[in-house]
Amino acid sequence: MALPPVSGILETGIYVENVGRSRDFYERVFGFEVIFADQRMCTLAVAPAQVLIIFKRGGAVKPVRVRDSVIPPHDGSGRQHFAFAIAAADLDSWRDRLKAENIAVESTVTWPAGGTSLYFRDPDGHLVELATPGLWKNY
Repeated sequence: MALPPVSGILETGIYVENVGRSRDFYERVFGFEVIFADQRMCTLAVAPAQVLIIFKRGGAVKPVRVRDSVIPPHDGSGRQHFAFAIAAADLDSWRDRLKAENIAVESTVTWPAGGTSLYFRDPDGHLVELATPGLWKNY
């Protein structure tokens, strides 16, 4: 029996000390729209059918009731890493945007297949990557 295909990654979650500070960072730097926010978490629309969830560290360690079900507990610590896809033509615009926000580019990598990645940190020290096509076989 063939496996049914997965159509993508719907949510990426990060764990932060201050949800409001991180919400401001991702709204201001990327222009992401807030879908939902409270003291425990914030969800941001990244692209069609893609959501970044900002969780307060320690804020999801108990089950959360949703109607007749529960979301199991989860949490995270340490510096995490994730990447946002950008068009190759937008690479210099993103460099300018980060500079205007006083965000230091920690590293620039040119990949063997031709893609380029910019690496920088968010307010919690998470490693954020902006990557152009050519990074992976499928991107």
